[in-house]
Amino acid sequence: MAGLDQAAALAVIGKNIEQYGHHKYVIAGGSLPRFVYTIGLSVSAGYELIMCGSSFYTDMEVVRIMDAAQARVLELPPLEIPTATFSVDKLGTFSVLVVDVSWCQALLLGALDYYKVGFINTLQIVPDKEHWTIDVPDLSRPFDAEDQPVWRWLNQDWLLPVPAKSSAVTNLDALLGQVLTEVARWEPDQWEMFAGAGPDVVSEDIRVVPLCVLVGNDDSLHKIVSTLGVGEAVWRRRRESLASLDCERELDATDFWIFAVDQSCGSLAIRSVSYVWDHAPLAQ
Repeated sequence: MAGLDQAAALAVIGKNIEQYGHHKYVIAGGSLPRFVYTIGLSVSAGYELIMCGSSFYTDMEVVRIMDAAQARVLELPPLEIPTATFSVDKLGTFSVLVVDVSWCQALLLGALDYYKVGFINTLQIVPDKEHWTIDVPDLSRPFDAEDQPVWRWLNQDWLLPVPAKSSAVTNLDALLGQVLTEVARWEPDQWEMFAGAGPDVVSEDIRVVPLCVLVGNDDSLHKIVSTLGVGEAVWRRRRESLASLDCERELDATDFWIFAVDQSCGSLAIRSVSYVWDHAPLAQ
């Protein structure tokens, strides 16, 4: 609720709780993925709800999902709420996780402030496998930046030499975890980052996400975004080699690996796929 002082913001929250049973708080932009949580639902359901990342979905779809989740938890007996599942037409099937206190205290600041408490019972809405994206954390586990690198800036300073509120146009393949192969910088805070050829991406697969989502998931991008100028782009080209390694050898984290089981000898036949960035100016 940008532009409102604290008293006015609390008044809006209170009015929404009175009228709708809860207030939805949307946090978007900056050095964290989008997240949305409720304030007020715990009075009737015993839990607040939060949905983090899930950039597969548009803002309006997230609202539909949270409304469906609210309806589901309100119809269940209290003991069944922490294991609730529900479906939303054309959007998939969802489950919930009980949120760890570390995430609650880091993300639900508006709810904690409203109720003047240090913790509040909260459920995370989690999409099914087909709709899971790289910005969906596991809030049931204590926060750990190494475990959830896309969310590392929750407790780390943004040190990259680009605006923290930078955004990137990307595609669902990238958000589903496929390797980024194209990066372009159009403005100081506006980027394009695609898995596959950008011109081949259909409109319904395009998303706009905070830059942190993509650079948090791929450390090789840190150098790229730190050095790429406005009007410049890079492409990743592939070099492959085949090797047979035993299962106990530690793999080089800078390479990308495709695994296939060699049935004849029981070892892993590993195709090493290393990506090299090619640099070029953008066509004006």
